[in-house]
Amino acid sequence: MTKRKSFLKSLKNEKYLWLMILPAIIFVFVWNYLPMVGITLAFKRFNYVKGIFSDWVGFDNFKFFFTSGQAWLLIKNTVIYNLLFIFIGHGMEIIIALVISEISGKYFKKICQSFIILPYFISWVTAAAFMYNMFNYDTGALNSILAQLNIEKVNIYSTPWLWYIIMPVMYVWKGIGYGSVLYLSSIMGLDQECFEAAQIDGANRFQRIWHITIPGIMPTVVIMFLMSLGKILRGNFDMFYQLVGANSLLYEVTDIIDVYVYRSLVENPDIGINSAVTLFQSVICLVMILIANKLVKSYERDYSLF
Repeated sequence: MTKRKSFLKSLKNEKYLWLMILPAIIFVFVWNYLPMVGITLAFKRFNYVKGIFSDWVGFDNFKFFFTSGQAWLLIKNTVIYNLLFIFIGHGMEIIIALVISEISGKYFKKICQSFIILPYFISWVTAAAFMYNMFNYDTGALNSILAQLNIEKVNIYSTPWLWYIIMPVMYVWKGIGYGSVLYLSSIMGLDQECFEAAQIDGANRFQRIWHITIPGIMPTVVIMFLMSLGKILRGNFDMFYQLVGANSLLYEVTDIIDVYVYRSLVENPDIGINSAVTLFQSVICLVMILIANKLVKSYERDYSLF
């Protein structure tokens, strides 16, 4: 009762603040909580007439997915790419943030930041079109240059193993700007007196980075890692769908769960099976982030999410 009165008092005294946050609350409720009603569809044989009141089938939808012959390939590809994105992506973002933070020229620093973050605002549709025009076997700019030099052309769209390199490169190219800004803001928030004291004591630039900057941004690094780990089975649908498209030659190394769900809905619109797949993704991601957060909390409580 006391908590309820305290909440109502807060609502009354800070009504303008609550009013400002109301659109965000509505957005989260509509797009994150309201769809949870559809979780039950994962355990039903969906009928468009009965809708959410379709017949229960238990775990049959999950069994169909795991016995389809596609499940383990999709899980493997999704996990491998996400691990590559996590370690390579965050690693490059931290390096870029450290480099930019050490640039002394004010205007040159701003130019570098603008140049690095620019790809983030380019859509994957545009990036895919650029990539196709660059690497197309017959008319691509790169292969045209190779032909002029009497060097054998490269057909990336029929060479699956190359995509283990292409995907991380494209991911880093597009996302490194946004991620580096987050780490850079964390670096800018560090106490500058520590750097000045270290410099007076004779510490060089690399020693200051290693002993002050990196430990100082470690809470941000861990939080970003935990948030990324929470999406370990969530593929970047826009990226994979636009870059690969319907090229079945590359499915063995590029087919991920999210693209498979979309393709299944187009070819065979069984909402029950696809709901089961997405629920499986969500549960595994939740378990992973809980385990990772528990391990981090046992090591350093301040680094954990909760």
